[in-house]
Amino acid sequence: MSDSFDMRAACPTTMTVHRAGDGLAAVPDGISNGTFLVQMLLSSRTESEMTAMRAFVPPGVVTHWHSHPRGQILFVLDGVGLVQREGDSPVEVRAGDAVWFAPDERHWHGAAPSSPFSYISVQPVKNGQAVQWFDPVGQEEARR
Repeated sequence: MSDSFDMRAACPTTMTVHRAGDGLAAVPDGISNGTFLVQMLLSSRTESEMTAMRAFVPPGVVTHWHSHPRGQILFVLDGVGLVQREGDSPVEVRAGDAVWFAPDERHWHGAAPSSPFSYISVQPVKNGQAVQWFDPVGQEEARR
């Protein structure tokens, strides 16, 4: 997500188990309108490897606008979320839904105003980067 996260040079070379709740960390400043927790599952800066994380987002907290150079898939685990690609209206998503954001597609995602939201996101690395952050989402956009 950002350089503040533990982004190793490469993914693990052997089977790795991440226990629920292990390694939870608050997201760094500048990527959302509030604090939420993430558990990094795969961290890499190696070309075409995956980064993956589990996120736990409180009601009303949304990411800033961002994009992923090779795209991103979100798997909704729990709660009600909102997702929006630039130029479209926000879309509500629920547990069991999966969302694909195309490479370099500006978007945001987060919890609906009245529900927590948890998801797993997976995004490949390109040129050492899995995400590029932009400006905050407007108050009205996040409330729709």
